[in-house]
Order: sequence, then C-alpha cells, then structure tokens
Amino acid sequence: MNKLQIIHEDSHLIVVNKPAGQLVIPGRGEGQGKPLVDEVSSNIRKKAYVVHRIDRETSGLVAFAKDAKTHRELSLLWEGREVHKTYLAWVLGKMERTEGQLDYPLKTFGSGRMGVDPKGKPSQTGYREVKTEAKASLLEVEPLTGRRHQIRVHLYQAGHPVLGDSLYGQERPVGGAPRLLLHAWRLGIPYLGETLKLECDPTIDFHP
Repeated sequence: MNKLQIIHEDSHLIVVNKPAGQLVIPGRGEGQGKPLVDEVSSNIRKKAYVVHRIDRETSGLVAFAKDAKTHRELSLLWEGREVHKTYLAWVLGKMERTEGQLDYPLKTFGSGRMGVDPKGKPSQTGYREVKTEAKASLLEVEPLTGRRHQIRVHLYQAGHPVLGDSLYGQERPVGGAPRLLLHAWRLGIPYLGETLKLECDPTIDFHP
C-alpha cells in the first residue's frame, strides 16, 4: 500500500494526495482495497469526515475534516461553489481553441454513466491548453459546477476524451493509456478568514 501523502494538516483539516485507483469511501463488492477515508482515519486516530470526493481512477487532492463543525462548514463551501478547483488532464488530440468553457447539461443514466442531455443539470467546465505532444494535449481544467464525471464527460463530448478513460471514449481505455490521466492539482479553500491555497503535482506516470 502507498504511504499516505499529506499535503496539509492542522487541528481541523487534513488534505492528502489520493493515488489513482483508490476509492475515497467504501465501495460495493469485494477486492475494492482500503478506502482513503479509512486510511486517513487511521492516520489521525479518529474519524475523518468526508467533505468531497474524486473518482477512483483520478489522482490528487482530497480534503477531510477532523470534526463535525468543520465538516459542516467545508461541505457548505463545496456546495456553494466557493472552493476553487483546478485539474490537470491529458486529452486526445488538440482543442480547437487554446482556452474556453464547455457548457453541456448533464444527466445520470440507469447504467450509472453520465451523459449530455437537454433535460440534464446545467454544467460548466473551463479549460486552458498548457502544451501539446504528438496526438495529445495537456489542459488545466476548472469544473465550475460539481457534477459526477463532469470533466470526463464534457471533454468526451467536445471530441477530446481524457487519455486512459475506460468509460467515456470511442476506444477504451482512450489512447491505450494504463491509467486515467486526470489529476486534482490545486485547491483554493476559503478557510479561517483567508484562502488556503494547496497544490500537488502528479506522479511520474502522469504522461501519455
């Protein structure tokens, strides 16, 4: 098991770097492995409160509260879209514009997959191209809303699915990448009267 990588910790909050392939909370079925919340709880020797989640296949920053009061406060910040989130994503091909915003309404379908639907919930994702290499591009991505699988579905709908995605793409995994190349890179959290700015670079395998 990977050693827990702590990015920030104080008496109320702990933020860690989740490796790709680990669940944040317990999943269904056997063979899921130890979820991140249990690992964090063991580390702080008391209950860790889940504030938000990222997909199992996604790596990067995840915040946990150490007490119920902080959990309520942080959960409201996430729900109110007051937390600034930036992801890194390697996508197939090159975007037509080097920066812009994807605006597709998203709906949950019976299979558990998300999809674009006119009757879905409004969803917006901003992006900026960092660089391109061969048949792939690295993007900075900012989900302005917090729908399930939002970044992955929006980029797929735009014709540039995330490399390594085994759920959204014409070929799966997209581009033959061994892991989903999506990383929760930065968080800006309103906290104790100022903005707590956190950053965690992806591991060496984050490359097409």
